[in-house]
Amino acid sequence: MSSLLRARPARLLRRFGCSRRGSAAIEFAIVAPIFFGLLFAIIETAFMFFAGQVLETAVQDSARLILTGQAQTASYSSSQFKTALCGKLTSLFDCNGVYVDVRSYGSDFSTVSITQPIDSNKNFVNNMQYSPGTAGQIVVVRAFYQWPLFVTGLGYNISNLAGNQRLLSATAAFRNEPYN
Repeated sequence: MSSLLRARPARLLRRFGCSRRGSAAIEFAIVAPIFFGLLFAIIETAFMFFAGQVLETAVQDSARLILTGQAQTASYSSSQFKTALCGKLTSLFDCNGVYVDVRSYGSDFSTVSITQPIDSNKNFVNNMQYSPGTAGQIVVVRAFYQWPLFVTGLGYNISNLAGNQRLLSATAAFRNEPYN
């Protein structure tokens, strides 16, 4: 009787090991987390690059207001220029999170000095200015947005700010036209 009880589990294990039913489901359960993690990382990266391109286009279009002297002759304030820029952004962005930096330099591009807006602790440094300059001056228009990231916990981390965020930035550098 005791040999019969021992033979049953051994026979069941042998039958289980030889069976191929359900192997596809087990293989999928092993591969699925890696597949979906990679898929979500690709989607998030593509979405982030798309948002960066939208920000870049909005900055280029809005910078033309300064380049042609429209912002200066209309006496735009920093908030009015930011509103003009935000009007060109899609619903991807919350305009309250957009930071705009406009700085004018002399008449030579060698005088341009651009600082990194991220400190050593990976925090965004908000030292934005608004100085659109006069005719013939070099102007650099920059816009920043702290883009949230979600797939960072799976080993794919492209954040450059604390709190799983990536700082998107767009820059336009030009010499103001002689609009006077």
